[in-house]
Amino acid sequence: MKVEQIYTGCLAQGAYYITSNGEAAIIDPLRETKPYLDRIEKDGVKLKYIFETHFHADFVSGHLDLCKSTGAKIVYGPNATCEFEATIAKDNQEFKIGDATIIALHTPGHTMESTTYLLKDSSGKDYAIFSGDTLFLGDVGRPDLAQKAANMTQEGLAGLLFDSLMNKIMPLADDVIVYPAHGAGSACGKNMMKETVDTLGNQKKMNYALNQPNKESFIKEVLDGLTPPPAYFGMNVAMNKKGYESFESVFNNGMRALSPQEFEVAAESSGALILDTRNPEVFAKSYIPQSINIGLNGDFAPWVGALIADVNQPLLLVTELGKEEEAVTRLARVGFDNQVGHLKGGINAWIEAGLEVDKVNRISAEQFSNDVKIGESKVVDIRKESEYAAEHIDEAYSKPLAYINDWIKDVNPKEHFFLHCAGGYRSMIAASILQARGYRNFSEIEGGFKAIAETKVPKTNFICNSKILKV
Repeated sequence: MKVEQIYTGCLAQGAYYITSNGEAAIIDPLRETKPYLDRIEKDGVKLKYIFETHFHADFVSGHLDLCKSTGAKIVYGPNATCEFEATIAKDNQEFKIGDATIIALHTPGHTMESTTYLLKDSSGKDYAIFSGDTLFLGDVGRPDLAQKAANMTQEGLAGLLFDSLMNKIMPLADDVIVYPAHGAGSACGKNMMKETVDTLGNQKKMNYALNQPNKESFIKEVLDGLTPPPAYFGMNVAMNKKGYESFESVFNNGMRALSPQEFEVAAESSGALILDTRNPEVFAKSYIPQSINIGLNGDFAPWVGALIADVNQPLLLVTELGKEEEAVTRLARVGFDNQVGHLKGGINAWIEAGLEVDKVNRISAEQFSNDVKIGESKVVDIRKESEYAAEHIDEAYSKPLAYINDWIKDVNPKEHFFLHCAGGYRSMIAASILQARGYRNFSEIEGGFKAIAETKVPKTNFICNSKILKV
């Protein structure tokens, strides 16, 4: 028996590939199926089952394409309802994979169908659990995402999650390996460890959620500090339940190379948003007007989902040369299937065609240090509130990027302000959105707070609520 974790860092997501005696199973696959199909062919095994721990909100699963390619059965836990053929397991139902056994443990709470899969080796010994979003390392799944579908409150779901953990997970032996669906960086939890594999025994000792004295305390602690989920989550759940266009079809559309003239016509006629995936420092110097910059070298897909929100939005892509496939694939993973095509030859082709370009007023941290007047100048800090609380520039306003669509309307277009994040990635996203909506009255700071911290600009960890609530 062999277990392989296939971890995708940009989504902080873990899929799992299990083989035993000529048969295989895959748990929570990503949308692009070729890596799994290549492994199956290389190992000379037959894919028997595709197990889903729940209907995922933060990515589109590859279950349907895998099923079509291999004939493997799709398995969900109790309470799951979907619009395609699938096996809906009963609690404690067993599935054989060669000499190994997988048992479906119904663990509702994150969602009503959430299921943990217990893997037993050929001797019948409990070997590992694939806990989905029920149990993370250092945390548990947030119980506020499925409340509307379950017709329950988040408190009610949190109570179910407590019962699932105490009755199904905690009784298992300490040496059982925990393989979660996500790690640090995922929006599906709030306190996840950077590690992606652990023993259950260690989690029993250090996971705050597993060490609450009672259900009431558990509910309070698990719900405390949850931020609103990204808007695209519900759309991904719907795609995972109802079905979706094949990844191959989406990929072929996104890989359609458009000349600068064709790209310009498509932008004007299709209502497409121009998404520029280049690095912030390159984007700032020259970009197609009205483009939104979300760089591939960062939390690309989560920010696309959080800020564009509507997965049906038509998209035209501008990428670094050779990065087209990566951009198309990472967008498809989170359900952005309406990809019109990409700019052939990249931004250089656009410039050589004599077409209009724009730029961002990006200044160095040293220049900011010389120009800013604390108490007079307006400084907008778009990091998370927790980052702002840890340390920030004196008199800076806290305006997290995640809420830009709410606070942008309060910006005075006639008053200059300085804009920064932690390192420059998020502030360039904000800068591109601001300029696309007509705001030109700001300077974005290269290197963000990390670079500013090396200057003489005064900083504090004192929080003034008025600076958080309004500009």
